[in-house]
Order: sequence, then structure tokens, then C-alpha cells
Amino acid sequence: MFNREIRERSTRIVQGAGCIARLAEFVPEFGKRALLVTDTGIERAGHIDPVKLALQMKQIEVHVFDDVAENPTTDDVVACADFARDLGIDVIIGFGGGSSMDTAKGANFLLTNGGVMADYKGHQKNAVDLLPMIAVPTTTGTGSEAQRFAVLSVPDSKMKMACGDPTCAPRIAFLDPELVKTQPPLVAALTGIDALSHAVETGVTRAKNPVSLIHSHEAWRLITAHLPAVLRGEATDADWEAMQWASCLAGMAIESSMLGAAHAAANPLTAKLGTTHGQAVGLLLPHVMRFNGEDNERIDTVESLLQLSGLETSLTALGLDPVHIPDMANQASLQWTGQFNPKKVSVDDFAGLYKAAL
Repeated sequence: MFNREIRERSTRIVQGAGCIARLAEFVPEFGKRALLVTDTGIERAGHIDPVKLALQMKQIEVHVFDDVAENPTTDDVVACADFARDLGIDVIIGFGGGSSMDTAKGANFLLTNGGVMADYKGHQKNAVDLLPMIAVPTTTGTGSEAQRFAVLSVPDSKMKMACGDPTCAPRIAFLDPELVKTQPPLVAALTGIDALSHAVETGVTRAKNPVSLIHSHEAWRLITAHLPAVLRGEATDADWEAMQWASCLAGMAIESSMLGAAHAAANPLTAKLGTTHGQAVGLLLPHVMRFNGEDNERIDTVESLLQLSGLETSLTALGLDPVHIPDMANQASLQWTGQFNPKKVSVDDFAGLYKAAL
């Protein structure tokens, strides 16, 4: 049995306006054939062609999979892996939001270890190390560029499944604030609130530790200082840079302190209504904070940012029929993240959270 400890590695960060121009400098150390995973919106924004050209000038063979879906399912990952299976890929580049990075990570499991994604549910279920991956986030929310997990939806149930391994973490992440300026306002709001939820929950989980708290607290400071300008459509270059860095820091915190009941409750809501993750977790976050007994000032700050975001603040507004609450509460209680909440959460507690959010 191989030694899992030697597989631990951290993600190298390349940061600064225009730093994406340096991507082609780093890729050759991993090989000559790259799979670039993205979506058509990123291509339309004009981000992919210059990168592809720069890589080709370095004699890197680039294969672009641009069929990434929002909230990718295991089926989407299979499609990506099938696209790349016979190409002899040496390195994978996840270029886009969390959906692109999660699709790239999921495909990495299948390309290197075979089987189906359910084989890798949990942590370190793969026998073979994954291919090196480079992450290029174009949104300011998930922090997936700093994490070792692929988070995917299961087609039938629509519930989230996390598949992780130390070698799933990107080797390099490029944080170029020029790339996030092209986010549509709604996407910026959804991802910003998502990053906020990460900063809040990682700061109080049972698994929190001195290192994770440094990341959580700095992410909270940056988000509360700079997200308002983003939500008002008044973001400066400094605001975008701060939000991108905050999102990454919160992702780093997730790596060692995990998340809590707001994420556990959000997943069944997304599955039931097709609600975007940022909307679902943002709506539920203040209610979970009250359940956990967090201080009122922080809750007020979160609610103020939610109001400014323009996102819905009630489950009724999202169209939830209360008849679904018992089933959703049961599903929430089965979510992995719930076990890290600072206060134990029962099925009845989850039902109470949903009812409070109506």
C-alpha cells in the first residue's frame, strides 16, 4: 500500500492583473498535451483564444472541452472524460467558475483511475495519483482553485457528491483580477455571497484550527469591505482583486475546516428547486447563524449584504411548497458538511431552519 502522506501538496498561487499571460510559462513543466476545460461564456468573453495561442507557441497541444454546465453532474464529467480519453493528456486546465474546475477535477479521476464517479465519493478512494491540474478562476466565489474536492450533482437525485484526494488539488492557481471583471452582475452577486458563506462557516466549524481561522478571518474582512461595491456595480480594480483573493482564502479555509449546516441545508434546496448554490446558501445562512448562536452584528452584516445583492430572502419567494420540508430536512441531515457544524443539527432542526426561512 502506498504512503498517502507523501501525496500531500499545496497549491502554488500566481496573482496579479494580467498574470494569465504567464500561464504558458508553467504548463511545459507538466507535459506537452493539455486539456482545457471551460464553458462557451468564457470563450465569448475572449479569454480562451489568447491563452490557447500562447500555449501553442510553446508547442503545447491544446484540446478544449467547452461544454461545461452550471451545477455539473456526473454525466457532464463523463462527457468531458470521454472527450479526452484517447488524447494522451498530460495536464488539465480548469478555466472558469467552480463548474469548470469541478468538471475538470471529476474528469481527472476518471481519466486516471477509470470507473464511475461514485467510486470516489469521499476522500482518497483513488489508487492512482491524478494528473497535474492548473486552475484559472473567472468568478469570485467557490475557491475551488485551492481545494482538493470535486463537488458534483448526481443526475437522479440532484444531490451534491464530493470526491476528494490531495492530488486533486490544483498544482497552480492563476488569480488574475482582469478575468473576473467580465462576470455578469447576477453571477458576481451569487459568487460573492457564496464566498461570504464560506468565510462565515469555516470560521466556526468543529474542525477549525489556527491556520484555517487566519484564512477565514481575512476572507471575511476583505469580503465585507469590498463586496458592497461589487453589488452596487461600482467595483474598482482593487475591489475585484480583493474579492478574488478573499474567495481563494475562503477556499483554503475549507480545505482544513470544512463547512456547516448552511451548506448542508442548501444542497436539498438546490436539488428540489434547481436554485443556484449562491442563492440557496445565502438565503439560509442568517438562519443557521442564529441557530448556532453567532453574534448579532455579524448576522446583521450578512443580512445587509443579502439585501444589497438583490437575491431572494425567503423560500416562499423561491416557490418552495412547505409540504417538501420534511423530505428536505431528512436529506440535509445526511449531508457530509452538516457534521462539522458547531452545534449538532437534527432532522427536526433542519426542518425548523427551513420553516424559519419561509
